[in-house]
Amino acid sequence: MPVIEVEHLHKRYGDKIAVDDVSFTVEQGEIFGVLGPNGAGKTTTVECVQGLRRADGGTVRVLGLDPVRDRAEVRHRVGAQLQESQLPDKLRVREALDLYRSFYRNRADIDALLTDLGLAEQRNTAFHKLSGGQKQRLSVALALVGRPEIAILDELTTGLDPQGRRDTWDLVDSIRDRGVTVVLVTHFMEEAERLCDRLAVIDAGRVVAIDTPAGLLARVGSEHRVHFRALDPLDDEVLTALPEVTSVRRSGDEVTVTGPEEVLQAVLGVLAERKIRYGGLRVDQPTLDDAFVSLTGRGARATTLPTDERSS
Repeated sequence: MPVIEVEHLHKRYGDKIAVDDVSFTVEQGEIFGVLGPNGAGKTTTVECVQGLRRADGGTVRVLGLDPVRDRAEVRHRVGAQLQESQLPDKLRVREALDLYRSFYRNRADIDALLTDLGLAEQRNTAFHKLSGGQKQRLSVALALVGRPEIAILDELTTGLDPQGRRDTWDLVDSIRDRGVTVVLVTHFMEEAERLCDRLAVIDAGRVVAIDTPAGLLARVGSEHRVHFRALDPLDDEVLTALPEVTSVRRSGDEVTVTGPEEVLQAVLGVLAERKIRYGGLRVDQPTLDDAFVSLTGRGARATTLPTDERSS
């Protein structure tokens, strides 16, 4: 059985619909992504899953439980790293974990948790002296201190530098290795592609697709885009005549050639054959951004929701 079942979930704030008929399931042991732009309804959805918000319609089951009616039991079995969480400035890392650990019946070994999450040297460091990445690791540690069966991680890497983001991705993998099912809420397409087994793409409060990252990419085809600057005269017909080329577009001296994976070698071959010099060569492969645009008809820009929704 799925560990999370959401069916026809609805949530509104006044006359604004934040979540509109959302349905999905999460299987045990997977990293399930909830992907979409800021304001799409992602955070509201997972807050209904956690029982932090009461849905206006639909049903939610978490480990077979109603997260509102059985909230106390769900709290013991589901850990959460919230999008916005703060601790008292002077509270030390070990003190925070001791406090949160006392709330649960199944309690993790704090020393082992500190070591696993790379916080052993910061055990006596006050919260306000931690770096952004260390604060994120602490928030994950707090989510795991009750040895949950499910961990919900909401916008885990927002505000981190690229290296901190990649370090945190390794951390998410290690959580799954513990046997914990992970629900990852994110608006970073690269993050979703790197980590998630399956994704629910949410836009304007609705699920527009549920699939693996590879499945979503397959929806936009396998076309690659080759970009370069032609440093010698180049007739477009030289490129369009190649069987691997599906389109050629120019912007000034910048040439963009589209085609399947083999298009790069075909373009380079004809340029070499005709002794045409080029510069600034780069190749773009289909991305989840492309899939999102294909599914929604627009880019992953932010939308506006009432203050109660904050961000999602």
